Amino acid sequence: MIDLKLLRENPDLVRESQRTRGENPALVDELLAADERRRESIAAGDALRAEQKTFSKDMGKAMRTASDEEKAELRAKGQELSAKVKEAEAVQKESEQAVHDLQMKLSNIVEGAPAGGEDDFIVLETIGEPTKFDFEPKDHLELGESLGILDMERGAKVSGSRFYFLKGAGALLQLGMLQLAAQKAVANGFELMITPVIVNPEVMAGTGFLGEHSDEIYYLGADDQYLVGTSEVALAGYHANEIVDLSEGPLSYAGWSSCFRREAGSYGKDTRGILRVHQFDKVEMFVWCKPEDAEDQHQRLLNMERDMLAAIEVPYRIIDVAGGDLGSSAARKFDTEAWVPTQNTYRELTSTSNCTTFQGRRLGVRYRDENGKTQPVATLNGTLATTRWLVAILENHQQADGSVRVPAALQPFVGMEYIR
Repeated sequence: MIDLKLLRENPDLVRESQRTRGENPALVDELLAADERRRESIAAGDALRAEQKTFSKDMGKAMRTASDEEKAELRAKGQELSAKVKEAEAVQKESEQAVHDLQMKLSNIVEGAPAGGEDDFIVLETIGEPTKFDFEPKDHLELGESLGILDMERGAKVSGSRFYFLKGAGALLQLGMLQLAAQKAVANGFELMITPVIVNPEVMAGTGFLGEHSDEIYYLGADDQYLVGTSEVALAGYHANEIVDLSEGPLSYAGWSSCFRREAGSYGKDTRGILRVHQFDKVEMFVWCKPEDAEDQHQRLLNMERDMLAAIEVPYRIIDVAGGDLGSSAARKFDTEAWVPTQNTYRELTSTSNCTTFQGRRLGVRYRDENGKTQPVATLNGTLATTRWLVAILENHQQADGSVRVPAALQPFVGMEYIR
């Protein structure tokens, strides 16, 4: 959630952020009005409690010399004050809940992202040239099936559409990619974690995933829990309601997990093969840091993604995602998109987001500043490898004879130079 102090001092900044996202700026005014009612209710409650305290003190003295009739009047007055205090406390509780509910609806403040929607991104850099072939290339599904490393048909038979089996060298290719990502993360100071894939509602809500895209999350109704779409959720909840020690620098974690998404809105070419599936594996980076360090940490995560993409030897570009295409928790997001030859376009492989203090506030995670005062922590996340990468690897490294060259960095894990 955003800082109420910032909202009061600079509401135009928040309204402009809402417009950049394509969201309703009137929500800012609703929250300001609710905050004013909350502050008034607190003041009214404090005044009544002070009056009650003074009355109780005076009443104790008066009762020593009062007549029975006067004592009854004093007790009645005390009961009346007590009832007013309870009523004021109920109003205060209700007004505080109203503020909280509106805060939870308001997205993070956009920082530096271009305005617009999905197509209004800015290309920051293009690395490598689109792959050219002197033969008609196959798409990743045709390659995977012809090589016997991907079975969508039996995946659908067992689990339904958009499930799959990775087999043999295909399974080794994914495991090798994830293992390489894990090794690179550890070498760069990240603590590797294998995380839970089922989380409680307060954790899922705290990360900001229960907003407009909640229909993409698998909900386990019998348990009132959720399957995660990224280990970011579990890692964000790891320090919930804690004061973390950032005196030695940011806390950096790399989560390895299976992930689950309904992908309710995807269609067309997205549904062919494994570009958008309901279950996949991923290594996700997650950082807790001081707010003033967040921008540098964002570049750090982006550079880690650059390193991994260089290792799998595919052409890609980096884009600055527009405000209207940001998730509710992200203040800014960079996507890396790999060239997919059979689609003749770039498709998203990874993203890295700076969530500033939005998630830290919602999850109650703080650190102590140089004066010993607790402050909300900033969070960042970024994908280091995921199943979708196999699309780019297979298509860009295919050979005329139908085989696929394994990138050199992955050959020690796969145990072969070519998948035939």
